[in-house]
Amino acid sequence: MVDMAHTETVRAVHLNEAEHLLVSQAVALAESNSDGEIVTIVADSSDAYRDVAIAWATVVAFASLSAMTLFPGFYHTVIDSVLGGWERSVSANEYLAIIAIVVSLKWVAMRLLMNWGPLRMALTPRSVRQARVRARAVDLFRVGAESRTRAKTAILIYLSMREHRAEIVADSAISAKVAPEKWGDAMIALISNVKAGEAGKGMAEAVRQVGILIAEHFPRSDDDRNELPDRLIEL
Repeated sequence: MVDMAHTETVRAVHLNEAEHLLVSQAVALAESNSDGEIVTIVADSSDAYRDVAIAWATVVAFASLSAMTLFPGFYHTVIDSVLGGWERSVSANEYLAIIAIVVSLKWVAMRLLMNWGPLRMALTPRSVRQARVRARAVDLFRVGAESRTRAKTAILIYLSMREHRAEIVADSAISAKVAPEKWGDAMIALISNVKAGEAGKGMAEAVRQVGILIAEHFPRSDDDRNELPDRLIEL
């Protein structure tokens, strides 16, 4: 990765035009059999994890400080041999100043390293990634789908590429009748296809399976209308 700053600001495109069409068609077909409104979103990432980068930089800085505290003789000898020698020895104040500089440089170096997205993602605990993806999915659902259908039958299928995670968030009417574990097969189909490099196919299959479940509880009414866009949204 040559330009780390650039990659942080430019949105990655993960699905091509044909895959967008495949997912949109799957949504339209699934909604033709029920009162449900399915929203599909693919995001490059659910969070920047800057707090994780700062945390790791702090851990590295404190680790280096701890090492100097536990083995003062070794580090004092090294510093004295580099900066002192025959002519003079390093004073206590100089030694403390050098420690402060070294610890600060360690913090800055680690923080810069954590600008590299793959490293930052790899060093982010799985539980943190999971929580951030869920939170982002819920936020997007609340903004773009929740209570925006008259029967409260909207559902979001959300895929976050860098975290390799997906979430399904349903409106109140659907949640009241469909337990969260019922979405398991749709999630498995989605993630397995994403791992195979076929995100579009995975989203389309997840839509199909979600549509079947919704149709069981909310068959299409005579006056049903399309209340939310069928197109796949890529963030």
